[in-house]
Amino acid sequence: MVVSAESKQKPLIVDLLNDWQYLEKATHRLICGWGRDIAPWFDKSAIHRHVWDQAECVRRLRERVAQFPGGKPDAPVSSRLERLANTVLLAPTYQDALDGIYELLLKALVTAYGDYSRQAHPVHDAPTVALLHEINQIKSSEFLWYRDFRRRHPHTTNRAYRDAVERAIAECGGFHTALPLAAGDTGAAPAGANTNFKYARFSARDVPIRNKHDFGDYLRVDFATSVEARRLFWGWGYLMEKNLPDDQLLWIYDGHYLPWEWHHDISRHLWDESRHGDSGYSRLRDFGIDFDDVGFPGYDQAERIKVLEAAAKEHKITLDEAFRDYAKYLHPLRMETHISRTQMYEHVFMIGLVAETGHFIVKQEAYGDFREGKDLESAEMMLFDIIDETAHVQYAHKWLPLLGEVCGVDNSNYRERGAAVRAEYQKRNDDQVLALAPVLPRTPGDPRYDFYCDLLSRIRRVKPLANADTCPPRSPKPM
Repeated sequence: MVVSAESKQKPLIVDLLNDWQYLEKATHRLICGWGRDIAPWFDKSAIHRHVWDQAECVRRLRERVAQFPGGKPDAPVSSRLERLANTVLLAPTYQDALDGIYELLLKALVTAYGDYSRQAHPVHDAPTVALLHEINQIKSSEFLWYRDFRRRHPHTTNRAYRDAVERAIAECGGFHTALPLAAGDTGAAPAGANTNFKYARFSARDVPIRNKHDFGDYLRVDFATSVEARRLFWGWGYLMEKNLPDDQLLWIYDGHYLPWEWHHDISRHLWDESRHGDSGYSRLRDFGIDFDDVGFPGYDQAERIKVLEAAAKEHKITLDEAFRDYAKYLHPLRMETHISRTQMYEHVFMIGLVAETGHFIVKQEAYGDFREGKDLESAEMMLFDIIDETAHVQYAHKWLPLLGEVCGVDNSNYRERGAAVRAEYQKRNDDQVLALAPVLPRTPGDPRYDFYCDLLSRIRRVKPLANADTCPPRSPKPM
């Protein structure tokens, strides 16, 4: 029964729903904290999807809590839940953390949801039972990924860690009944907020992190005049967008002081950007191009190179050797600091008001040109990105005022500042093109030029553009 002599208008399930909400939100944060340690491309895709799925689990629970008289989705919950979440978070390795998140915590939650669904009145509390079934379906897909990952990457959980997590779950009663707030307990803080947890400095990889030959300068110079160069650029550019969701994992983890709705929006933004990366990689694969050709560099590539140069010097090896064994030097590194509130504002500003707003014109042009050139799949890739990023720009407009308040930044002229920064980036790009155009090698036999031409020819063989020779010049690359 969820009604007692003392429950009045607030069924007992409300406090338990809030406990569950905290645990689902904690799972969301745990995945964000450890997600950058996942190296394989499609496992990254799964992790990014789980961030969105977890956000949807939390949304469902918050909405159900709010439907009850006296239900407050942000009501404090027992700090015992925080201690459990932090125990899961502070794993010896990311492999142990995956066991804690996807085996121990997940199974305990699914068990509690199933037990409640069996015991609840199937008519009176049908909405709660229905949402728990939906959440269990999500948890099932998460566990199936984890089981497959474990088959590919066997691991024995650290015994002390497993015992500590299991003990903490037991101390929370297995999540079957709401935990009362003890006297003096001000409530659980977000998972990890009161720990010294350090996330990965660089998002992990298991493929080359640089091109076989650098072709970026050719794309920059030819962008405005060659529709074929633009098609290569967008495939590779979208592949590169897989970097952003791994950065946004940290936005969510370090933005624990922001309202839940912000986390929900960023979770969707994160998943969208991950899918854009999948779109670009998928299109390149259609054209016979893979990581061995174009690599998977980081947006933070300059920092990666500094570390590898230092490693090469320390170990008396060549930089090429350091690049080949990059995981040895990059993956163990952890961040010593967290994103400050001012930095968080700048991240959202630069992505929403500069990078995404600044690319709408060239994306619209590419969509029209690829459609006219009869490459409808490339056109479709562009269209869905345009649709997603229209929403992302709206997120920036929605949240920059609050972020400005939180960090003390004057946000009153953010639109004008965005236009000014975009103009600055455009001029910088235009100047680079002017400087590069006369000196860029275009003689057969030059390795970079031959590689660039080979990439274009591979794409052309698979899907020639009907307007390759007739498409007029378009806008230059914005940045």
